[in-house]
Amino acid sequence: MIDSSSIDDLITAMDVWHLSIPVVSRRDHGIGSVAGEIDIVIVRLTSSRGLEGFGEASPWPVFTGTAEANFAALDRYLRPHVVGSRLGDWRDTMSVAQLAVVHCQEAKAALETAFLDLAGKTLEQPAWALLGVKCRDKIPLSVSLANPNFEEDLALVERLVEDEIGIVKIKTGFDSHAFDMKRLTELRKRFPNLDIRVDYNQGLSVDEALGRVQDIDSLQPTFIEQPVRAHEYDCMAALREGTRAPLLADESVFGPEDLARATRERICDGVSIKIMKSGGLDRGLAVSSGAAQAGLPAYGGDMFESGIAHLGGTHMIAVAPNISLGCEFYHANYYLHEDVLAQPFPIEHGQVVVPDAPGLGVEVSLEKIERYAVQRKLSGE
Repeated sequence: MIDSSSIDDLITAMDVWHLSIPVVSRRDHGIGSVAGEIDIVIVRLTSSRGLEGFGEASPWPVFTGTAEANFAALDRYLRPHVVGSRLGDWRDTMSVAQLAVVHCQEAKAALETAFLDLAGKTLEQPAWALLGVKCRDKIPLSVSLANPNFEEDLALVERLVEDEIGIVKIKTGFDSHAFDMKRLTELRKRFPNLDIRVDYNQGLSVDEALGRVQDIDSLQPTFIEQPVRAHEYDCMAALREGTRAPLLADESVFGPEDLARATRERICDGVSIKIMKSGGLDRGLAVSSGAAQAGLPAYGGDMFESGIAHLGGTHMIAVAPNISLGCEFYHANYYLHEDVLAQPFPIEHGQVVVPDAPGLGVEVSLEKIERYAVQRKLSGE
């Protein structure tokens, strides 16, 4: 790990945008739907050297929070602790940020990503080098299937296979159990070589969960993710004991604090780690480390993100050996009408390529940010 604490540059400006970006289709999940557009928040930090670093908050109201709350967190509550701070003290600033406003973990993830992008550019090092030692150059990509029009999802899978993507995760629990079984059976039949995972996004009630999960389990998914509500720890533990497929916890484990309880109560066989719910890359790495100590592998999850947040997650996974189940950083290439990166998010032969260029490693398009902005607060305004 490269020590960035020697950087004496000051943060001279902090700019925040709320973006609304069109998406290509409807997506249904156990706890809600997305259609039309997604809302994200972008933050840009500028140093006294004139360099810039970008980060992204990608909230979902039914999961983590709202874009409006994260915009306010960055603009009103975190800005006073950031502007004028010393870039080399970014970890201290993040410690203050964690306490300056409750919740809004996405805003904190965005801020930390921007710090890492800026510090990496200052030191001419990739962001991952400021977090640890790189353990992988590529990450297998998983694409989620959540279109209520299954024929459109099948067409998407044909495209994915052509792009050499070998993992899909089918979203279940938003329609009938028969519909879930039909889709999973059809995928198995038409694409026998695919690694197929299942994700309920808390879509089942406690009373129906065991029978439905066992039916799904009979079709041999690679794992089954979060069948019931986050707080239903007893049910998660029972489901884990009653299924062959590994049970992953997502909404039940936001940060290292939740992981301690999840491992103590044995509710899962693995965890989904997302920088948006954990509140940043360092805290995501803490979840990964704790999971490794408990013998639980991890999966690199995401929210509804642009390429900026995808890059943040990529640099985290690059130094986390335990996040070994791949990642789902597909929205920039397969779901957004247009990404905000100046170049495509790096995917080759079905895998995300870890950048080695300074900072996040891919340039951001300010023109695209301004095009999709519905609200902005620029320094000096």
